[in-house]
Amino acid sequence: MRDDWFIRGEIPMTKSEVRAVSLSKLELAQGCVLWDVGAGTGSVSVEAAMIYPGIRIYAFEQKPEAVSLIRANCEKAGTDCVRIVEGTAPDTFAYADRVPSHAFIGGSSGRMRGILDKLLELNPKMRIVLNVIALESLAEILEIIRGRGIEAEIVSLQVSRSEKAGRLHLMKGQNPVYIISFGGGV
Repeated sequence: MRDDWFIRGEIPMTKSEVRAVSLSKLELAQGCVLWDVGAGTGSVSVEAAMIYPGIRIYAFEQKPEAVSLIRANCEKAGTDCVRIVEGTAPDTFAYADRVPSHAFIGGSSGRMRGILDKLLELNPKMRIVLNVIALESLAEILEIIRGRGIEAEIVSLQVSRSEKAGRLHLMKGQNPVYIISFGGGV
C-alpha cells in the first residue's frame, strides 16, 4: 500500500518498501494471530489485514495520538480484524485473549528485552520480525537472541526515492533499516 494512503499525523510509520519486506519476512498465513508491537500508525497491521482478512491482529501502542491513527486507518481500510491494545508493552500483553503465532516489533520504547522475553515465553516457536534503525538497538537485539541461542536473518534495507529538482529527478536516500527475523511454526 502506498504511504500516502495512510493517515499519519506526527507519528512515525513503517514505509511501504520496508513494510513489504517485513510482511514477507513475517510469513503470515490465514488463521494466524499477529501481534504488532509499537504499532504507530497501524500501517503493518492494516496492510496485513488487507492481505489476509482472516487473521487476528492485536496492535499494541502506548501513544494516544498513534492509537487514534490506528483506529482511523482501520476504519478507512474497512477492516475489523485489528484489536487495538492501548498502553505500554509488554505490560499490556495480558489484555490480548489470543497467543501470537507471529509478532512484528516496530517500536519498543526501550523495553526490547522485556518484550522479547514475554513473547518467547508465550510462544517459543513464533515467527518474529523486528525493524530498527539505531545500531545500538541492533546490538541489543543480537545480544538478547544470541543469549537464547537463536539464529536470526538480518536484512539491511536502504531505500532511495526520487525527488524532483527543477526539470530533473534526484535520488534521496532514506535511513537504512535493519529487518531482523527468526522463528517460525506455531
